[in-house]
Amino acid sequence: MNQNLVLDSPLQSAKNLAWWLYIAHAASLIFSLGAFSFIPLIINYVKRADSANTFVYSHHGWQIRSFWWYLVWMTLGGIFFMTFIGIPVAFLIWTVAWLWKLYRLIKGIVDLNDNKAMP
Repeated sequence: MNQNLVLDSPLQSAKNLAWWLYIAHAASLIFSLGAFSFIPLIINYVKRADSANTFVYSHHGWQIRSFWWYLVWMTLGGIFFMTFIGIPVAFLIWTVAWLWKLYRLIKGIVDLNDNKAMP
C-alpha cells in the first residue's frame, strides 16, 4: 500500500469537507440569501479543530468570518430598510454584501483546490 496515500488521507478528507461546506454556504446564498448558512457554519466550528496545522484550517476560519461579516452587512441593510427613507441604500448594501460573499466563496474554493491557505 502506498504510504503517501495513507498519510494524505486525513488531509484529503478535511479538504473534501471544506469543499462541501463552501458548496453548502453557496447554495444557501443562492437559494435563501444566506439564511441557512448557519448550518454549514456550525459544521465549520465543530470540524475546524480536526484540520489544525493544515492549510484547510484557514478555510474554516475564512468561511466563519465570511458568515459573520455577511450577517453584519445584511443586518445594517435591514436597519436602513426599516427606516423607509433608506430603502434604496438598503438594497445597495444587500447587493454589495451578496456579491462580496459570492466572491469570498469562489476565492475560497479556488484556493482550496490549489492547496493554498486563506489569509
